[in-house]
Amino acid sequence: MKQTDFNQIINRHHTGSVKWDFIDRYLQLDETDLLPMWVSDFDFQCPLEVRQALHHRVEHGIFGYSERDNQYYQAVMDWFSKRHQLPLQREWFTSIEGVVPGLAILIQLLSQPGDPIVIQGPYYGSFAKIVTLNGREVLENPLALGPQGYQFDFDHLEACFEQRKPPLLLLCNPHNPTGRCWTRDELTQLMTLCSRYGVTVISDEIWADLLLPGETFTSVLHLDESWQDHVISATSASKSFGLSSLRISNFLIPNDQTRNAFVERLNAHGLDVFNALSMTAATAAYQQGETWLDALQQYLANNRRWFEQALAYAAPWCKMTRAEGTYLAWLDCRALGLDDNALQQALIHQSKIAASMGVSFGEQGKGFIRLNLGCPRQYLESAIAGLARLKPSL
Repeated sequence: MKQTDFNQIINRHHTGSVKWDFIDRYLQLDETDLLPMWVSDFDFQCPLEVRQALHHRVEHGIFGYSERDNQYYQAVMDWFSKRHQLPLQREWFTSIEGVVPGLAILIQLLSQPGDPIVIQGPYYGSFAKIVTLNGREVLENPLALGPQGYQFDFDHLEACFEQRKPPLLLLCNPHNPTGRCWTRDELTQLMTLCSRYGVTVISDEIWADLLLPGETFTSVLHLDESWQDHVISATSASKSFGLSSLRISNFLIPNDQTRNAFVERLNAHGLDVFNALSMTAATAAYQQGETWLDALQQYLANNRRWFEQALAYAAPWCKMTRAEGTYLAWLDCRALGLDDNALQQALIHQSKIAASMGVSFGEQGKGFIRLNLGCPRQYLESAIAGLARLKPSL
């Protein structure tokens, strides 16, 4: 099979791409010459095997109501068993179009209006959105930033549990935006605390396959079986294989009562029919995409290594946070001495970069930016050149 050329530049304009075609709508930016490094989807074609499977399914030409078949379930289970040594039980599976809608429904199901929900800043902005728009309160347990990167602040977390008694904690593992991949020891300590205070953990594990070389992913489902009644894992092939607009996400729920209630809530919203092309793409990706993903992981690791070295030379004021996974760079720009609005203006007008501003990830993100390294090297070279044009004020 022909090796994918991840350096290939593919024009994504006029494809309905949020990242490339809708900067003006989502970021309120009129500039058309910006390098889009904000949305976390990558600029590579999905695996050839996935495209071939989609062509075959489209040629069939009939798109009636569709359901997950045995092949779909088996492909997911085989993937997690082989790739992550994680045996999954078929009865745990529930599915929905995307992770965020599923998280929102679980918040409605497992908490009451006004309840505090723990999220850990800097946090994925949609976490805060679905908490607040569903009438719950964001209870932030900030991650602690040290020389070795971000860590859980367990003392603060226990104080949150004691004082506010939240029913839920939304975990991101690997973590967006920082790239931390939580270790078994860290997760065990987290679950010990959550179990003690009766807190259910919903773990967004959509980045699980996108690890740096030598790193290992630990799911909440890897941990002690005694905790399985109080953990839910959300997974999808969309991040791993570039299928963000062909999504089908799996919520793995070991607790029978919670799972049945969730499925009932999905049915109440009419979310009981699945996109045939999404299932075709995910099945093919899990069955045939391993070689492609291995090559992608290596390319992303090389991208990160190159970017970090180039950044240290060209813009030493900008510090890149240590990561174990994702293709996201979490950059500390506080040495520029700019507030977040001024930082964004400098990035737009001097660097010509559309970045995800750190402040959109909560208070802990102020002075930071998130850049997407899931792109051909040429784009990274442009980003470095742009960042080099910014200088700290003396």
